[in-house]
Amino acid sequence: MAMDGGLQPLVPGRRLVGQARTVRCMVGDNSALHVALDLAEPGEVLVVDGEGNLGHALWGALMTEAAQQRGIAGIVVDGAVRDSEHIAASGFPCFARGRVPAGPHKGFGGAVDVAIACGGVPVHAGDLIVGDADGVVVVPLARVEEIRDAYRSLKERERRALEILASGGRLGEVYGVPEVTRGVTG
Repeated sequence: MAMDGGLQPLVPGRRLVGQARTVRCMVGDNSALHVALDLAEPGEVLVVDGEGNLGHALWGALMTEAAQQRGIAGIVVDGAVRDSEHIAASGFPCFARGRVPAGPHKGFGGAVDVAIACGGVPVHAGDLIVGDADGVVVVPLARVEEIRDAYRSLKERERRALEILASGGRLGEVYGVPEVTRGVTG
């Protein structure tokens, strides 16, 4: 399932793949993210339900440095980040709803490894997260093989479509759309 288009990569072209380590934050409070940083395994993606709030950043430069040292694959924040130039220069894949200079508070609220909603999509710990220039997709862990096979089938159909187009065919032919007849109606 695709997260809504409001979640975009901080740096276009950055890609992200890994299993989700879910985090639910109270508005403006990133204390649960600190816990997740300590629990995260190399290659995991932190997926954060920040309730879409853009008033306080939940993520910044210091957390990026800590995540890179732990080998975390990236982060998706349904909320705001700060220190965006530092994050971009670091190469760390970061997808977020927005940016704001205001930092978070530490009210000690939130949860880790629970079911969350991020970008309007349910996410469970362990789900596969894939992000690219178009946004972020969640693949439920139980459906990874099924989705992988469907993806390969789609790529094969697209390859055949390109062959048809290269040989002078029309895209409507690929999708079974009948040719349009020109004429006067009346």
